[in-house]
Amino acid sequence: MTTLSARHGDAASTKRVRKRRAAETRLKAYGIIALSLAAAALVALLGSVFTKAGGALTETYLTMPITLEASEIDPDGTGDPKIIRRADFSGLTKDMLKEQFPNAKGRTTRRELYDLTSSGAAFELADKVAADPSLVGQTIDYPFLASDVTDLYLKGAFGELVSKPVTGNLTLSRDGDTYIVSSTADDFGKALDRVKEGLTVEAAKLRGQARLQDNGVVEFTRRAEAADTAEEREKNEKLADARAAARDALLAEADKLEARAAAQGGDEVLDENNRSVLINVAGGWLKMTRITPNGGLAEAVVPMERAVNATNSWGLHTTDLPEASRKVSDNQIIWIEQLKAQGRVDVVFNTRFFTAGDSREPELAGIWGAVAGSFWTMLVTFLLAFPTGVLAAIYLEEFASKNKLTDFVEVNINNLAAVPSIVFGLLGLSVFLGVLGVPRSAPLAGGIVLALMTLPTIIIAARAAIRAVPPSIRDAAVGLGASPLQCTFHHVLPLAMPGILTGTIIGMAQALGETAPLIMIGMVAFIVDIPGSITDSASVLPVQVFRWSDFPERAFEARTSAAICVLLFFLVVMNAIAVILRKRFERRW
Repeated sequence: MTTLSARHGDAASTKRVRKRRAAETRLKAYGIIALSLAAAALVALLGSVFTKAGGALTETYLTMPITLEASEIDPDGTGDPKIIRRADFSGLTKDMLKEQFPNAKGRTTRRELYDLTSSGAAFELADKVAADPSLVGQTIDYPFLASDVTDLYLKGAFGELVSKPVTGNLTLSRDGDTYIVSSTADDFGKALDRVKEGLTVEAAKLRGQARLQDNGVVEFTRRAEAADTAEEREKNEKLADARAAARDALLAEADKLEARAAAQGGDEVLDENNRSVLINVAGGWLKMTRITPNGGLAEAVVPMERAVNATNSWGLHTTDLPEASRKVSDNQIIWIEQLKAQGRVDVVFNTRFFTAGDSREPELAGIWGAVAGSFWTMLVTFLLAFPTGVLAAIYLEEFASKNKLTDFVEVNINNLAAVPSIVFGLLGLSVFLGVLGVPRSAPLAGGIVLALMTLPTIIIAARAAIRAVPPSIRDAAVGLGASPLQCTFHHVLPLAMPGILTGTIIGMAQALGETAPLIMIGMVAFIVDIPGSITDSASVLPVQVFRWSDFPERAFEARTSAAICVLLFFLVVMNAIAVILRKRFERRW
């Protein structure tokens, strides 16, 4: 005993214990690190999605007076809604905007002005007047839905309009359509410094582009050195020279911008590649076209209400981005700021996003059509997959004899659960649409395809649940005189149903998030109407997310994130129901 005790307490034993405990500590540390990394990735992903989704939860309205001319809307005075809806409300809206901002001249400027409001605002106005013909002939304050450009600017997507504090008196003198502006203090010098900051930012962007071109030079030079033929070598050398020329041009332009930014004083021409400088004075707005430390030149975008001479009531503003780097123009910024100052801008909760169908215009787009399409598709999927899967599981577990045929079926059911979903889409395209003539882009076709994809999951889950029912239940039922069919459906199936439902809900949740098979059968089409049955053309939530993510308009980015949040909500709810059912009805034998 003494020898054994000594052996356990010797140095070698102690060293082994320390090594084992160190290994356990490292294993725990690895687990904690892995969980921390997974949690950080999840938080980053959800944080990014939720942050971007916030932009889709509000929409902007511009309330402006509009005269509903009876001669243009209802010349006969019949009050017929059909006649009213045929009126040119789009033209009335454009005339209203021109009255609000009479200085908007020229085709390009007018196009910018008309883009303040949504293209759908005129149709909404037509519906309002058609519903209440007594409005014809009146001048009303109507809230026009703002365009995506206006909405994004107000949400800060194109940078902020930075107000620079002013201390001097502003003096204006007019020379034709141009104003010569100056201040008694160093107000314009501060604005010029901010313009130069913008030059430095642009120079950094050019140097970044030059680095990309330099990478191309290195790559094509490497290819030229490794070329097998003279022709291939010459081709790659020309490509390398072209990249080098582009790189040198970018670097030269960056050097010029940095030199201008570093120079004292300066005289900058403010074009679309510079930060903009705007002046707000006497109820009007001026856009500077040239700036020096003492003043510069400007043009009127919104006319001033009175003549200005040495006033200290004025504002000086600069933009974060040059006009070429943002979709909203300087004119549009001025018009929007003018409407804000007049209290005509309202930001409200975006109920339209949850009640409208799809649209090419971001501000008009909603997810209700995709939600309805997902509902009808999931309904078809459930009605086909659930009874078929449960009955198949019952047969395989309770009635089928064990032979090579049933072994073959079991193996293929397990294999089908691992088949890529797009294969089921190809099956649906070739068989259900091509042979059986199922309507394309309809929930019926989507539901059939997803039912086939979900069926193996339901069968496997149902068989596991049925197998978990103790044999004593079957023996007791048979002993009391129940037939095998009665034993299965009256005793085994009710006890296995919680597990079956849990597996079914998980399978349905997986089907709800599928995109590839539905794209194959045409459910990626642009559908405006809300589907009312399983044969109507429709889209579904994951496909809607896919489509919106591919649109170039920046406003669709927020709507894509918001649609992802809605999809995640349904998935979480379905999985929560599965957990509740399992906890509520599960029996431990």
